[in-house]
Amino acid sequence: MSDAIILFAHGARDPAWAGPFEAVAATLRARAPGVAVQLAFLEFMSPNLPDAGDALAAQGCTRVTVVPLFLGAGGHVRKDLPTLVETLRQRHPTVQWQLAPAIGEVESVTRAMAEAAWALAAPASPPIIAHPIHLPGHP
Repeated sequence: MSDAIILFAHGARDPAWAGPFEAVAATLRARAPGVAVQLAFLEFMSPNLPDAGDALAAQGCTRVTVVPLFLGAGGHVRKDLPTLVETLRQRHPTVQWQLAPAIGEVESVTRAMAEAAWALAAPASPPIIAHPIHLPGHP
C-alpha cells in the first residue's frame, strides 16, 4: 500500500465527538480499499499526527495526504499543522507528505453545510391562499 490519507481533527475529551470523523474515515476506506486511511488528532485523543504518520510510514506508505477536518484555517491549521507535517518529513524523508486545505474551505463542503442548515432551520413556506378573504372595510 503506497498511498494514505490522514484525516486530522482537533480532538475532544468526549469520545462520542469523534463519531462523525470515524464515519468519514469509514466512507473513505470503503471507497478506496487500497488506500490506508487513518484518523489523527491534535489533542485529547489518539493517535496524534506524528504517531499516525509513523505508523503509515512503517506500513510502507510512500505518499501521505493530511486532510485537516477543520471548518477554517485558524491557528492550528496555519501554524501547528505545518510544523507537525515538517516533523514527519524529517523523520520519514522517503515519504511524500502533502498537506490539503482545511475541509471547511472547500466549496462543495460549504455548499453542503448551507443545504443542511437550510433543511434544519428553514422557515415554513407561507400558506398558499387560493381565494383572498375580503374583510368589511378593506379592499
